[in-house]
Amino acid sequence: MATDRSYYEILGVERNADDADIKRAFRKLAQQWHPDVSADPGASDKFKEINEAYQVLSDPKRRQIYDMVGTAGLGDMGGAGNPFGEGFPGFGDLFDAFFSGMGGQAGARRGRKASGSDLRYDLRITFEEAVRGIEKEIDFDMLDRCGTCSGTGAAPGSTPTTCKICDGRGEVRSVRQTMLGQMVNVSACTRCNGEGRIVDQPCQPCRGEGRVQRHKALRVSIPPGIDEGHQIRLSGEGEAGPRGGPAGSLYVAVHVTPHPQLRRDGSELYFELPLSIAQASLGTRTKIATVEGEEDLEIRAGTQPGTEIRLRGRGVPHLRRSGARGDLHVMIRVHIPTKLSKRQRQLLEEYAADAGEMVLPSGGILDRMKDVIG
Repeated sequence: MATDRSYYEILGVERNADDADIKRAFRKLAQQWHPDVSADPGASDKFKEINEAYQVLSDPKRRQIYDMVGTAGLGDMGGAGNPFGEGFPGFGDLFDAFFSGMGGQAGARRGRKASGSDLRYDLRITFEEAVRGIEKEIDFDMLDRCGTCSGTGAAPGSTPTTCKICDGRGEVRSVRQTMLGQMVNVSACTRCNGEGRIVDQPCQPCRGEGRVQRHKALRVSIPPGIDEGHQIRLSGEGEAGPRGGPAGSLYVAVHVTPHPQLRRDGSELYFELPLSIAQASLGTRTKIATVEGEEDLEIRAGTQPGTEIRLRGRGVPHLRRSGARGDLHVMIRVHIPTKLSKRQRQLLEEYAADAGEMVLPSGGILDRMKDVIG
């Protein structure tokens, strides 16, 4: 097939492309331009061009000749012969290209039982429980394995039989003829839903499903340091699969009630401590909130606004570092009063005078006018 474009250009690869790059490019283009897939009127010619380029570039000998002298040196070795070409990996490549490896997936599906659904349980715990860790009992409704038939779905004394449609394979294959040969399509058997077996005498309690509705209670271990939005996955604790299929997973979504005074950031805790001017200046002993409850904390004289007092190891345990724990940060906030009694103002004015600081005179406008009038 004559073309002005190089084979590398046709496949969209560089001249130094390796075999894997060339094979990958061919599969991608084959998916797009195969006549049985594309509705484009020129798809057939386009695919022949792509196939010709691949036949040459995928064969080391022909590629070497092509790189040296072009298509003129190929003669009868060009891409017009066998539609698969020498060195072509075979029909499986095209099958994979058009069905994205469905053949392999179908094989894995053969006789496989359907899994049960995953479940979600929303669990609320206190701030202290999240920090320390705790065991909680939860209960919920679910589809569990039937005790009468042990999950097979067959009545006691009977057994499931092999599906006659798929001969127990769980899949059926249909073959159609294309320009490249036979194309095989694999799909799950609709008679047995891909299981390969048929329940002729269904179990009465579960009606052949192999599972029944049941209320289940379960104890869940909440690790220390868990936080809002974290999930705990309990494999095999979800709903049972139909007719003996594996159970799904249970996801316990944890919700933590916020602490009224402590703020959490990962493994670190923050507590804002309000102090008066006198407490910050002279020092004091006050109470602070911790995970373990209220505790006394000594504040040194002359503590400045915005000071951070760090209590190491008093924060939240690390989830993934056993024994490690964050810190508790006590943030000092000095409170400036907006209203003062006469005595309080007098004392502050005396302090300002002693320190040589200028402050506004006491009293309102009327009091100042009285002082002027005498």
